[in-house]
Amino acid sequence: MLAVKVPIPSNEIIEAVKKMKKRERETFIEDLLAMISPEYLQSIKEARAEYKAGKTKSHKELFGS
Repeated sequence: MLAVKVPIPSNEIIEAVKKMKKRERETFIEDLLAMISPEYLQSIKEARAEYKAGKTKSHKELFGS
């Protein structure tokens, strides 16, 4: 795999992320976490398995009305 390094100061990345629409920002952050964190991906797999197995509770069950 070819790696291309592009030197971008962190403050420029932060400003670009701040300018994103909320949904775009959320998607970007989720994608970033998925790329750098195997634990994050594993937690998603576990949550999906629990949901599929019916091991979830509704908001009402957890917090009442």
